[in-house]
Amino acid sequence: MNDTPTILRPNRRTLLAAGLAMPAILTLTRGAFAQAQINLTLGHNAAAGNPRWVAADKFGELVKERTNGRISVRVAGAEQLGNEQSLLTSLRTGAVDMTVNSQGSTSALLPELAALGLPFLFANSAAAFKVLEGPIGTELDQRFGKIGMVPLGWWDNGIRNVTNSKRPIVKPADLKGLKIRTPPDPMTIDIFQTLGASTEQISFGELYVALQQGVVDGQENPLVNIYSSKLYEVNKFISLTGHKWECSPFLMSQITWMRLTPADRDVIKGAAKEAGDLQRKLFADANAKAEADFRANPKLEVNEADKPAFREASAKVYEIWKAKPFGDFVTRLVAAART
Repeated sequence: MNDTPTILRPNRRTLLAAGLAMPAILTLTRGAFAQAQINLTLGHNAAAGNPRWVAADKFGELVKERTNGRISVRVAGAEQLGNEQSLLTSLRTGAVDMTVNSQGSTSALLPELAALGLPFLFANSAAAFKVLEGPIGTELDQRFGKIGMVPLGWWDNGIRNVTNSKRPIVKPADLKGLKIRTPPDPMTIDIFQTLGASTEQISFGELYVALQQGVVDGQENPLVNIYSSKLYEVNKFISLTGHKWECSPFLMSQITWMRLTPADRDVIKGAAKEAGDLQRKLFADANAKAEADFRANPKLEVNEADKPAFREASAKVYEIWKAKPFGDFVTRLVAAART
């Protein structure tokens, strides 16, 4: 007996039927994926009550509401998923889907971003957002794409001021001999070293204890962050230097973005825009409240710094940054800010 199996060859009619059925199968498959439950993660380092915390929660609520619960967002603040450096690494690998990080930490991956913090470049947040909503912002969006990230919006991290446990900071010379914690941001480090302070990079989640134990004498942050993280409890001198502005870029992993349908991307973008508008408003309100509360607190000393003196003393930072490989971007940024 011949044990050779019979080879069945499809005839033309069979192939034609299969070809006609294939689009329907693909459509069904796409439809099944589109209706699948999607669980996303969003990590950040802000404390409870901080505008970033509130707006991130609002984003999650909006996405859930607009997809009838099909897309859920687990929001984890206060470094629950790791500090900003680890969150950014996880974002690029797709282990975390979204983050709202500080400008300083993010600039480790996109150095041009740090240039937004040139000393006294922006008088206020409104001036900064005007620039970011133009060609400069478009260029940064494109640069983020090259490192595996999709920008969803620019959140406010405000005009920054100095606190310390030793003395009021009125003139740049008052910083000499102080050890100031900065984020791992080369711009902030350049500013404070130019002004005569020594700098130390410490995770924001560890900052309160570092100040409490005297590991560093002071730090710089917007008043909102100083308030929500209670840094004033361990730094009684609050000096309104206003030395720089920073953003908090809201980013999604490109890996996650590519898995979403166009309709789901539209939902994400719409929710991000609404949450971003909320964050900016909350930030402005919280900043004003923080300053008023600080001034009213008899245990604290709040002083105005000599900003012209600080502006003059930090001016050479511009030349340092224009000499970098992306100096042409810095030049365009400065021109846009002064238009």
